[in-house]
Amino acid sequence: MKTKRQEELVNAFLSQLDPVFEESLYREIALYLSELGYNPKKQRTYIVFKHDLHNRELAKMGITWTKDHIPYFALRFSASKGYSQRFADVVREYIVKNPDRLYPHCGDGTCIYCAPEDRHSDYTAVFPDGETKFLCGGKALVIPNITAEDMEEIKKLIKQEHMYLMKREAGIMVE
Repeated sequence: MKTKRQEELVNAFLSQLDPVFEESLYREIALYLSELGYNPKKQRTYIVFKHDLHNRELAKMGITWTKDHIPYFALRFSASKGYSQRFADVVREYIVKNPDRLYPHCGDGTCIYCAPEDRHSDYTAVFPDGETKFLCGGKALVIPNITAEDMEEIKKLIKQEHMYLMKREAGIMVE
């Protein structure tokens, strides 16, 4: 983390998690985001990770308000294609649960948030009947019940989205 305050913010969040199952996973993600230049900032009841060069939200972490107080991790990964079925299911489930959130301009080249002009930044989901639906790529989607087995793909998706945002929003090519 860049500053002591940012480190304290993340540590305060992590202290609420199960030290055996959740804390190490969320810490690993927070450190990886920090390595790429994403700074944690408190926003309402959760932490968002944004980069100073483009100020777009790449990820967020929080704890649900339900009585269970379940931790959650949300990731913007719309610039990535070819992700696993687990992540394809996250997109499809979001669309099914939130049909009112499908934006009419996503997928037709006129959305100002997901930049469909390059066809690399909207989420797409193919349904069993063959229909393809588009979801604005500007949204971080909750990845439920993250596990150690998810970490490699989560980092890959973070890196791909980072590269896309740096190029599109900051005009900088990164590896």
